[in-house]
This record gives sequence, C-alpha cells and structure tokens, in this order.
Amino acid sequence: MSDKQMNKKSLFSMVRSMLDATFWRFIVVGVINTIVGTSTMFLLYNQAGYSYWFSSAGNYVAGGICSFFLNKFFTFKAYGKERSSFKNSVWQAIKFAATVFLSYVIAYYIAKKVVYWVLPMYSVKVRDNVAMFCGMGGYVMMNYLLQRLWVFRKPKQKEIAENK
Repeated sequence: MSDKQMNKKSLFSMVRSMLDATFWRFIVVGVINTIVGTSTMFLLYNQAGYSYWFSSAGNYVAGGICSFFLNKFFTFKAYGKERSSFKNSVWQAIKFAATVFLSYVIAYYIAKKVVYWVLPMYSVKVRDNVAMFCGMGGYVMMNYLLQRLWVFRKPKQKEIAENK
C-alpha cells in the first residue's frame, strides 16, 4: 500500500471516528438548544415586551447555557472531577465560551470571503445569505471539533490515575 493510500485510509478512519454516537448527540443537543433559545427570544419579545436586541441576546444566553450543560453531561459525558469540580466546570465554561466565539468569527469570516470570491456576480443580499448559510455549517463543524477535542476532552487513563 502506498503512502498516499495509507494517508487516505487514515484520514477516512479519523473522520469516521469523529462521526460516532457523540456527533449525533451533539446534533440532538443543537436542536434542543435552538428550540430553547428561539422560544426564549420570542417569549421575551412577544409576551414580556422586551426589545429586539434584549430578546435576541436572550436567545444566545439561554441557548448557550442549555448547550453547555447538555454537551457536558449528555454529549461528551463528563465524569469524575470533570463532572463535580466547581473549578473544572468554570474552566470548561470559559473554554466553551471561547469555542463558541472563535467558531463563530472564523466560520462566518471564511464563509463570507469565499462566497464573495466565488459569487461576485450576485447581489450583496444573495451573497450574504449564502455566506450565512455556509457559515452555519462551518460553525457547527468547528464548534463540534473544539468541544470534543478541547473543552470536553476525555482524559487519558494516565491522567485519570494521576487525579485519584
């Protein structure tokens, strides 16, 4: 087997290992936090009479809090010190917020640059809408990878033994 074939096979294996049950739990959590956040936004705006900006910010606050806890305990199944330590939870919350922010900025920036380069003949409105749609996909992928590999990374057996 050539190096090129081995690299393709290892890349395929890596992608396949990332699209496991954890990935599908992440998608389910995304649906749930979208429902929670959107419901919060429309209730604040239409029922409580808050402003557009306050209500839409409420969407991200409620959805973000929901997402953090569901991802911590359901998607990535934190356990041991990760689950009970206040200090560890605060650190995870900071990393989670940084992940959301970085994923958003990078994905939407790249999407806009690429779409404007690929579709220069379309109106700004069309390009912005296509870029926002593409940015959403980039955001989900980047956010998932950062949460899985950094925020809620499973400790290695050696790390677990050292923390006992």
